[in-house]
Amino acid sequence: MTVVDLEAEYEADEAFQKAAHVTCRADYDAMYKQSLEDPSAFWAGIASELHFEKMWDGPVNEFNFDARKGPIAIKWFMGARTNMSYNCLDRNIDAGLGDKVALAWEGNHPNQHASLTFSELHSMVCQIANMLKNHGVGKGDDVTLYMPMLMELPATMLACTRIGAVHSVVFGGFSAESLAGRILDSKPKVLITATSCVRGPKSIDFKKIVDDAMAKAAAAGHRVETCVVYQHPSAPDRSKVSMTEDRDVWFQDEISAMDTKCAVEWMEAEEPMFKLYTSGSTGVPKGVLHTTAGYML
Repeated sequence: MTVVDLEAEYEADEAFQKAAHVTCRADYDAMYKQSLEDPSAFWAGIASELHFEKMWDGPVNEFNFDARKGPIAIKWFMGARTNMSYNCLDRNIDAGLGDKVALAWEGNHPNQHASLTFSELHSMVCQIANMLKNHGVGKGDDVTLYMPMLMELPATMLACTRIGAVHSVVFGGFSAESLAGRILDSKPKVLITATSCVRGPKSIDFKKIVDDAMAKAAAAGHRVETCVVYQHPSAPDRSKVSMTEDRDVWFQDEISAMDTKCAVEWMEAEEPMFKLYTSGSTGVPKGVLHTTAGYML
C-alpha cells in the first residue's frame, strides 16, 4: 500500500507547470486580487478565452444583492451573442483539437467503456440537433431529458444549446410522479429517454416510468408531442418495448438519417439555456433557469 503524506508539498515537473492555466502561486494570488479589486477586468479576461459572435456593449456584469435597493438580480455581458455548443465543440476543433478525446464514458461494468473525439461528438450533436428541429423544436422551446448515463446524454444537452432550445435534465432515478411534475412545469415539446439501463445487477425500465409520467402529465393538462427513445443494449428486442404510434420514435433511427452539420443559433447573453429543478425536499420542485453567457463563463 502506498502511503501519501497529505501535509507534504510536491513540486510539479517543468512541462506540467508550463501547460498549466495558473503557473505558480504568485499568479494565482494576482488573479485573486484582481477579481476583488477590478472584477470587470478580471471576468473580461476570463471571457476572452471564449468565443463571442458579438461582444458586449456595456458593463461586464450588473448586479444587485441588496433587497433594500430593489430586486435581487445579476446580468452578464449584455448585448453579447454566443453559443455553448460552439464554444465546447467548434472552437476546439478550429484550434486543431478535433482528433482529441472530448468525452470518455464508463458503463455499468469495468469492460464497458468508450470515447468520442471533438469531431465525432460534433457530428453526433449536429445529428441530434437536426432531429430536434425535424420535430419542430426551435429557439426557446423546452426539451426534457430523462436518460441513464450515456454519451448521448451530454450530446443531447449540447444539441439543445446549439439550436437555442431550453433543456431540462431530470435525474434518471426519479419516479413517474416526480417526472410528471417537471413535465407539467416546463411543458416540453419533446422528451428524450431510453428503453432501460442496468445499475449494478438491477435493470431499470425507463420507458415504463416515462409512459406513466407522460400519462399523468397529459391527464393534468400537458401532452408531450414526441418521445424519442434510445435503444439501450440492455433491451435488444424492440418488440418488447411499448411504443405509442404518432408519438414515440427510436433515437438511433432518427439521428442516422440526419446531416452531421447544423448551423449555430447565436444566443443573447441573458437568453435561457437550461432549467435545473430543485430536489423538492422542502416543497414543490422549482425550476432554476440558467442563462447562456454567465453559465458558460
